[in-house]
Amino acid sequence: MATGGTVRPAEEPEEEEEEEDEAVEEEEEEDYTFLPLVHDIIKCMDKDSQDVYQELNELKSKFQAMRKLVGNMPGIDMSPEEQQRHLQSLREQVQTKSELLQKYKSLCMFEIPKE
Repeated sequence: MATGGTVRPAEEPEEEEEEEDEAVEEEEEEDYTFLPLVHDIIKCMDKDSQDVYQELNELKSKFQAMRKLVGNMPGIDMSPEEQQRHLQSLREQVQTKSELLQKYKSLCMFEIPKE
């Protein structure tokens, strides 16, 4: 049964997804960059342009957005000492779980495919 659509190789959608992911990553990186705005402000000041106020407002809004993001980050309400204790606790958990995993692997209860 032909649908009349074009047939694409299986790899093309993956390539498109990778390109989209890269574009999203670039956009995210640009969202956290202040230097281009500062550069634009300096250029406007050199030219005595009226766009300085617009550029300053953009920078201000970006700072406000970043403050909001930082305020919502997990662990921001903890002191550095508390964060270090939590990090140490997590490292100990990883160590314990790794040891248990090695122990279970050595019991040969699981069939591990050879690659």
